[in-house]
Amino acid sequence: MEQEKNVVQLLKSTPSTVAVSVNGWVRSFRSNRFIALNDGSTIKNIQCVVDFENFKETLLKKITVGAAIKVTGLLVESQGSGQQVEIQVSKIEILGEANPEEVKLTILQPKRHTLEKLREQAHLRIRTNTMSAVMRTRSKLAFAVHQYFQENGFYYMNTPIITGSDAEGAGEMFHVTSLDLKNPPLDENGEIDYKQDFFGKETNLTVSGQLEGETYAMGLGKIYTFGPTFRAENSNTSRHLAEFWMIEPEMAFYNLAQNMDLAEDFIKYVVNYALENCEDDLEFLENRLLQEEKAKPQNERSEMSLREKLSFITENNFKRVSYTEAIEILKNSKPNKKKKFKYLIEDWGADLQSEHERFLVEKHFKCPVILFDYPASIKAFYMRLNDDGKTVRAMDVLFPGIGEIVGGSQREERYDVLKEKIAAMGIDEKELWWYLDLRKFGTCVHSGFGLGFERLVQFVTGMTNIRDVIPYPRFPGHAEF
Repeated sequence: MEQEKNVVQLLKSTPSTVAVSVNGWVRSFRSNRFIALNDGSTIKNIQCVVDFENFKETLLKKITVGAAIKVTGLLVESQGSGQQVEIQVSKIEILGEANPEEVKLTILQPKRHTLEKLREQAHLRIRTNTMSAVMRTRSKLAFAVHQYFQENGFYYMNTPIITGSDAEGAGEMFHVTSLDLKNPPLDENGEIDYKQDFFGKETNLTVSGQLEGETYAMGLGKIYTFGPTFRAENSNTSRHLAEFWMIEPEMAFYNLAQNMDLAEDFIKYVVNYALENCEDDLEFLENRLLQEEKAKPQNERSEMSLREKLSFITENNFKRVSYTEAIEILKNSKPNKKKKFKYLIEDWGADLQSEHERFLVEKHFKCPVILFDYPASIKAFYMRLNDDGKTVRAMDVLFPGIGEIVGGSQREERYDVLKEKIAAMGIDEKELWWYLDLRKFGTCVHSGFGLGFERLVQFVTGMTNIRDVIPYPRFPGHAEF
């Protein structure tokens, strides 16, 4: 009886006299003799050598690019270069055919395709080297996220996806309703009567699980959420998605400094996990990036390779800089003085854009940066007000290439101050009665942060567009598949 294995196991095995079998998809079939087979378990293919005289021509004709087959034979030392072992085929089973004429019209055709082309056939793009490398890495990173928090005494919590509260106070939310949109019920003022809706009130898809996360941190101590979040902002950029995954830890008894320590330690852990567990995929993605960069002018090319960039993150301390200090640096910077920034920095209080964040990280400090103590006016209502009355205990972690990767803060634990801030921002206090309630029953210093998982995957894989690090991207005008 043959041993059934996957490609990654076979490539790590030594030649044997016991027959092996493997299922996979044909990547290429050369000279009616050499099948390159891949099953998604690794970026590498296994070479299967066919003695075509021993097989019917009708069978060989069905071994086409994209076809699913089962191969049985002996694992032997490879005669050719490029692989240590190969399968000497004794039996081939066609599991699913692929018409060569139809394959020519798809991205399964073995040639270089643009990432835009891959997005148009998102249901097939996982069969390409680039996407399979990205998605295996994404899977490993997701596992590392859970492992880090579980090892550090955090409890995993699932916050609601349908919510009545707007955690960010930004208002860019997707509405959830079961009402007939062509003929909704109206109240006496002619407004839509949400009392007749499914939940008896207006509801939306969540923009963040933070507020509910805080309630659980106040009983379990340390929690984290890792789930989908939704933003209805019309951002058609390479950095934004309408549906993405967020990692949000919340910790009771943590101040801002401890929050920054945790964010730095967490990022280093997951990046290091990828370096140790995604070696083949990162090597492939690094080479892909080098090829891509050859087309750029010298001054736009990255100084470091992908894995050097990742090691740089794990081996260097993140620079901690106050917002006030950062504004001074930006104000006096060359691009600001020469009006090279799209958004010029003139005064304290300016909301930093991606170009400013990247300047601080890539040009000025040349390392990851944590900015803290932002102006209260540009930050959310739940952040703790500092004694100066004008800044809050917020922090953002900035990375090379992408700018902000983490946003967090010490939360406002004082009932009266929080009540004032909610009122000042025009938020209905009745909507957040339960959130205010937390500050009445054993309130304490507590902190947390949010990390957009796709931005982390983007950084680790070196992909330049966030739409290429999630299986089926959702962005303005696009909800295919």
